Amino acid sequence: MTPPEVRSGDVLHLSRTASVQFIRPITVRVIRVLADWHTYHGWVWIDAYELNAAGDAVRRRTLFLMSAGARRLAQRDRPAGAALPQGGRGRRLRPVGTR
Repeated sequence: MTPPEVRSGDVLHLSRTASVQFIRPITVRVIRVLADWHTYHGWVWIDAYELNAAGDAVRRRTLFLMSAGARRLAQRDRPAGAALPQGGRGRRLRPVGTR
């Protein structure tokens, strides 16, 4: 049986079934699969963002895991109003002279 392919954008729940390093299970969003990093059959290196309970990225990690042990989670779509405002730092900019 072929393990499921891990792809960019996947949201994965990683526990001890994916690797012994995950004593405390974590949830990650895959940035990219490091396909040029050679490894054992069924294992993969990934760059990913570790997610908190709200689904926000809190830490960037490079992880080695068995893809068959990773549990793919349904992706949550970002609500339309959740885009960052213009200005880049999370603040809403108001015209000068308004409160």
